[in-house]
Amino acid sequence: MIESFRHKGLKALYEDDNTSGVKQDQVKRLRSLLARLDASRCPADMDFSGLKLHPLQREYAGFHAVMVSGNWRLIFRFNAAGSAIDVDLIDYH
Repeated sequence: MIESFRHKGLKALYEDDNTSGVKQDQVKRLRSLLARLDASRCPADMDFSGLKLHPLQREYAGFHAVMVSGNWRLIFRFNAAGSAIDVDLIDYH
């Protein structure tokens, strides 16, 4: 279950299917990733072929990332209850 978002556009896409806050060429991929994240209870649940799941470091220590497109990554972490929190969309490279 996704509990909290940092990115307002992702929150609107997830809750209201409002695509105005994200890049239009990423909408289909983001919908798929958010559905998988919603069903996940730990980072390993997001380890699907092609997503390139990896842990982050430095200011994003504790977060994991999956590939959206190009340099764009969906980042997230899980709380003790198994809910995804602080879900964000960043270009971190």
